[in-house]
Amino acid sequence: MKVAVIGSSHGGYEAVRGVLHDFPDAQIDWYEKGDFVSFLSCGMELYLQGVVKDVNSVSYATVPGMEAKGVHVHINSEVTAIDPDAHRMTVVEVQSGRDTTAEYDKLILAVGAVPFKLPVPGKELKNVYAMRGRDWAIKLKQASVDPTIKNVTVVGSGYIGIEAAESFAKAGMHVTIIDLNPTILGTYLDSEFTDILQDELTAQNVELRLSQSVKEYVGNDHGAVKSVISTTGSTWPADLVIETAGIRPATKWLADVIDLDEHGMIKTNEYQQTSQPDIFAAGDATEVEFAPTGKKQLIALATNARRQGRSAAYNLEEQRRKTTAVSGSSALHVFSYKFASTGVKDVTAATVGAKIESVFLKDTVVPPFVPESHNAPVYFKLSFDPETRAIMGAQIMSTMDVTANINAISLALQQHLTIDDLAYADFFFQPGFDRPWNIMNVAAQKAQDKLD
Repeated sequence: MKVAVIGSSHGGYEAVRGVLHDFPDAQIDWYEKGDFVSFLSCGMELYLQGVVKDVNSVSYATVPGMEAKGVHVHINSEVTAIDPDAHRMTVVEVQSGRDTTAEYDKLILAVGAVPFKLPVPGKELKNVYAMRGRDWAIKLKQASVDPTIKNVTVVGSGYIGIEAAESFAKAGMHVTIIDLNPTILGTYLDSEFTDILQDELTAQNVELRLSQSVKEYVGNDHGAVKSVISTTGSTWPADLVIETAGIRPATKWLADVIDLDEHGMIKTNEYQQTSQPDIFAAGDATEVEFAPTGKKQLIALATNARRQGRSAAYNLEEQRRKTTAVSGSSALHVFSYKFASTGVKDVTAATVGAKIESVFLKDTVVPPFVPESHNAPVYFKLSFDPETRAIMGAQIMSTMDVTANINAISLALQQHLTIDDLAYADFFFQPGFDRPWNIMNVAAQKAQDKLD
């Protein structure tokens, strides 16, 4: 069996691993239009802040390493057309521009998404950057040590925007975040958490300009950005702009090949199969089932892409295992704070069509007798369905790392557990690590009191 995989990020890499595992006799052709395979954009912040020194190490694999496993790796090779009836592809060698053709028996698309570029005047100015992929990582690293860059504007306050803001603030620059939303991290956290984080950002020389968007980038005499004008009429200096205003699926070229939805997302079934029986898809150009609601939606996380890539490989010859529904679990740090969230929050409930109630707690990570040097406040919020009592989501934050608690809630969501299951669930206690009642127990007990 000849299996072609297009794309080498999370979904593509996992698909290749899956084929190697499940079909060891298959011929695998792995296509990447860039000159580097499997760069992890989620590791870019560690590289920008100097924790990771070598940009080339921020990767799952190398070309020699994969070829040693029998994979035919084609870098600088862009697949530009697919004929599903003939099981044939057109491949362009990026450097020479020469067209070649390649055949496949099964095809896995992991084409991913591209950063959304704001359609505003000045968008083509120099020093308007994105934050996705190895090439941008190198450019951003160079900018972080450029003495001529004093003021940085980050467009968007999702995970990538916050990572960009923190990285350049730590590099000694004044950072401004602009976002159309009234709070930062608007799809990940409710206001009990974002209020604290916004104060933390302000204290770290990060200026927040929320409930507004970019109207125009203004350039200098050298064709580089020098300032930003917002929709409120405000203007401020910017030597560098980093756009993190979302992504768009890289699927326009597939419109006549497979079924796409109105947003350009690839339609797949529960086995990652597209409308073409021998073509599968995984990653940021697809949707995934959201466990709390049972509905499909876009949740662009590396964990989801890898799960889908593994499923696509496993189901190539027959539909053997459905892709597991996900909870949308993720975590991040914002300077001294570390948080994680999963499932439905108050801020996302209407969007996903869920009816929830919530309880919020503030406690200490370990018993109060433990001194502050080894203790800290912890904030936890549990969401649940008031009718079925099903757990629907949770958020946790502290300056200590308590984020692993969210993994327990994620599993509870996947197993459709209730607040009654969680209220007296068995979690360990040791004063150096936890409280006698885990904060998840306490929150569930509080939810019981609220309903009963």
